[in-house]
Amino acid sequence: RLLRLIVAAALPSCSPTPRSTHPAMSSAPAQAPAAAAAPAAAAAADKPKAKPTVGELFESLVYGPAPESPAVANAWLDEHKREFGHFINNQWVKPEGRKYYETIEPATGKPLAKTIQGTDDDVNLAVQSAKTAFESWGKLSGHVRARYMYSIARHIQKHIRLIAVIESMDNGKPIRETRDCDIPIVARWFYHYAGWAQLKDVEMRDWAPCGVVGGIVAWNFPLMLLAWKVAPALAMGNTIVMKPASYTRLSALLFAEICAEAGLPPGVFNVITGGGAMGSTLAAHPDVDKVGFTGSTQVGQLLRRLTAGTGKKISLELGGKSPFIVFDDADLDSAVEGVVDAIWFNQGQVCSAGSRLLVQEAVYERMIKKIKERMTHLRVGTSLDKGIDMGAIVDPSQRQTVLDYVEIARKEGADVYQAYECFPTDTNGWYHPPTLITNVSSTSTVVQEEIFGPIIVVMPFKTEEEVIARANGNQYGLAASIWTKDGSRAIRISESIMAGTVWVNCWMVRDLNMPFGGMKASGTGRESAEDSLDFFTEAKTVCIKYA
Repeated sequence: RLLRLIVAAALPSCSPTPRSTHPAMSSAPAQAPAAAAAPAAAAAADKPKAKPTVGELFESLVYGPAPESPAVANAWLDEHKREFGHFINNQWVKPEGRKYYETIEPATGKPLAKTIQGTDDDVNLAVQSAKTAFESWGKLSGHVRARYMYSIARHIQKHIRLIAVIESMDNGKPIRETRDCDIPIVARWFYHYAGWAQLKDVEMRDWAPCGVVGGIVAWNFPLMLLAWKVAPALAMGNTIVMKPASYTRLSALLFAEICAEAGLPPGVFNVITGGGAMGSTLAAHPDVDKVGFTGSTQVGQLLRRLTAGTGKKISLELGGKSPFIVFDDADLDSAVEGVVDAIWFNQGQVCSAGSRLLVQEAVYERMIKKIKERMTHLRVGTSLDKGIDMGAIVDPSQRQTVLDYVEIARKEGADVYQAYECFPTDTNGWYHPPTLITNVSSTSTVVQEEIFGPIIVVMPFKTEEEVIARANGNQYGLAASIWTKDGSRAIRISESIMAGTVWVNCWMVRDLNMPFGGMKASGTGRESAEDSLDFFTEAKTVCIKYA
């Protein structure tokens, strides 16, 4: 983080382009150049550019791209002829007469592959395979299941570069996030719950597996969210059918293939692909005993109503609008870096993103000035560039949603600041600049609603009582962050905020032993740690009377 601060301070800003004229954000048609300027422009284009010397680069610190090769991902895609079916019973299944969904690379707008659009019959096939596999998988000892899970973890590490590149290309997020964060966490998840599988026969002897689990996950962390459900489910003796999000199916299909390579028995883990209605079909299936969902609050509410009265266990990890609170005694430079992590990590497409910045009045103007300066050094670019800070938005429809919220903020009288200093102009990808919105009220649309994009709204506050009221002043309760040097204040405020996780002087610090989940409209149940095991097991009491 210190190195990032030093480099950010030293880097010159790129040439700014205002929103009204930026080609990526303007709906107006581009103007044709004057005819007289055409020959001169052509001559300038033909003239080779002189490469800067090493000394000049050290002097200017001009940013240069550091691309990751897509060759390993393209080879895997080509091996499958860029057309994928379901992965059921350790086999690729492509039923006749199905439509296919085209997966587009967010960074370039180019097609990556086609995946099958499943039907109710496909759901039935996958659930039946999982139900059959449960008869043997659920009876294995914890030590045997652990060996399978350790094998999966090792195979994830074996293929970590392939998975990271596929995830980055499919989702649009920077390669350094998939390579250094997402995929290593997936491997750790399986190692961790393999340990729990070993302990189950002793520590959780009277806890029985639920049976068949139906998992539905969002597109912002495709494989990591999948692992959060698959690892504890398998450890406790369940089998599972996963339905990935439509935008990001490739890493789930690759993972299913890796599980088969690792030796996981057929039917234990299955992946089906299809539209949103398929998720409801899976959740409502009579042979699905437990439903795990990560996604929007609206869909979570739909699934809860759908499963009400069925006896199915359900866990929901839903949306958020997390407060990021900065008191006047905080280290502002550290807090600014915390803001960068909280809202511009993964393009702000994070359920626990710190999208509401609450700053004490005494340091409000200084904090805003520092954030704006930091924003000019955030690099936005293609996902496979190892040096960028933000990649592309996952889909044009999601990017349009973000654009719509910015326009709503303007119409409601807010001030919008957007940083175009390091923004790509030579791509068809779906990019959006880091955005700061001020002059808002507690009832403003952008303050109350989850945007799921690189937008942060800022409000001042005077007292602890005021900031607690504002922090708790919407329907969500997933996470929060408090920045202060006063330890007593930090404890006092954290106890008053209705959020599943509260970080103090940090953001998104996670550990496998830390439960994660929300309050209010942010969900029910907890992921991670021992807490998640409760949702994949049923307590069983056996009473024996001896004569």
